[in-house]
Amino acid sequence: MFYLIYNLLSIILVLPVIAYHLYRSVSRGRAPAFAERFGLVSEKERAAICSRPVIWLHAVSVGESIAARPLLKALRERYPEHAIVVSNTTETGRGIASAFPEKDLCIYFPFDFLPAVRLSLDTIMPCLVVIMETEIWPNFTREAALRNIPVILANGRISDRSFKRYLQFRWFFGPALQRFSKLCMQTDIDRERIIAMGAPLDRAVVAGNLKYDIPFGWVTDDEHIALRKRYAISDNLTVICAGSTHAGEEESVLKAYRELLACTSSKLLLVLVPRHPERADNVAGLLERDGLPYRRYTAMKGRDTEQFRAGDVLLVDVVGELMGVYASSDLVFVGGSLVPAGGHNLLEPASLGVASVFGPHTANFREITALVLQYGAGIQIDNPEELFETFQALISSIELRKVLGQNGLKMMRDQGGSTERHMSIIDSYLKVSTGRVGSAQEN
Repeated sequence: MFYLIYNLLSIILVLPVIAYHLYRSVSRGRAPAFAERFGLVSEKERAAICSRPVIWLHAVSVGESIAARPLLKALRERYPEHAIVVSNTTETGRGIASAFPEKDLCIYFPFDFLPAVRLSLDTIMPCLVVIMETEIWPNFTREAALRNIPVILANGRISDRSFKRYLQFRWFFGPALQRFSKLCMQTDIDRERIIAMGAPLDRAVVAGNLKYDIPFGWVTDDEHIALRKRYAISDNLTVICAGSTHAGEEESVLKAYRELLACTSSKLLLVLVPRHPERADNVAGLLERDGLPYRRYTAMKGRDTEQFRAGDVLLVDVVGELMGVYASSDLVFVGGSLVPAGGHNLLEPASLGVASVFGPHTANFREITALVLQYGAGIQIDNPEELFETFQALISSIELRKVLGQNGLKMMRDQGGSTERHMSIIDSYLKVSTGRVGSAQEN
């Protein structure tokens, strides 16, 4: 009865969903890619996976795609005869995943509209589906189960804010959760929460956080020189990067930057990386209002440009450059944390040995935040007014920045191992010698 009601509603809602995606794509200057979202994959693209068993990994957006990298590398190394398909929901996620060398094909995830799901599964024909974090779609999981395709939830997490909403809609998530073959959760709390939402007790396990398995280590001198050349940054500049910023945060960062320029003898450069590149025009307006000289990364890319001067600003208006910019920086502010956006991934600067600063709003990364503070790998501030003094302390002390960086690398080293725990579960469903899958759950 649930699926009958759900699919009747999906028929009613399909036009509003199309309208929303069309508006969202047009407003951001991107193609809507409706064909793939309705399960259509071109013959040319299908050729990349033809005649091979397929592993399908779904990562909704940027954060999930980055977290999936260690797993993708392990899958490619352990199952070289398999084709790997990566799907995304957002355009920014697709932009990141398209550059992954481990994948054979990158597509948009289908709408959870029954004909779209069926066509997509019949076209891709995966022998295993891995879904990152908390993408739970009733039609997709049911249709996969009907085809005896195991579906594994990887790196699962349930945030404080989301948990209350999920419980209210347990009637919706419960049937879909019953179709998962295994649910690999990050922590004991996440496991308890997904069971409360309706997941089978015996299929929910704790496998740790894949994000700790991203490559980590100091940036070498040669890498540092190459990256600074790429961004036209001279070696005598102290670089502050504000990454993954949201509306309302750039104003605070710029205020602190202006104050620093007025009182420090250090030669500074600010790099701004808005979380959503389509906001670059708005951020540029703030820079023009404050009279700060700036250049957009898209205007520099592929050209020989004059190096930045002290007091300038680099505005990064594309996706995919954040880690490179972090590696070029002396200190980092991680955005989404001065406004109630839930924060962003503190492991990214930590994995490079770069000192980080972040605000109080980190609910989406509560475990990571606690570990960063426990290891002394970053500095948390309570309000925007503390940005100036915190930046000033880090700029004036190379030793403090070095200690924070060392602590971040130690944290990454101590917390790793999640990839192998995930792979041991995946191995139980994929048989290398025969290419056959393990037993699917009962429908």
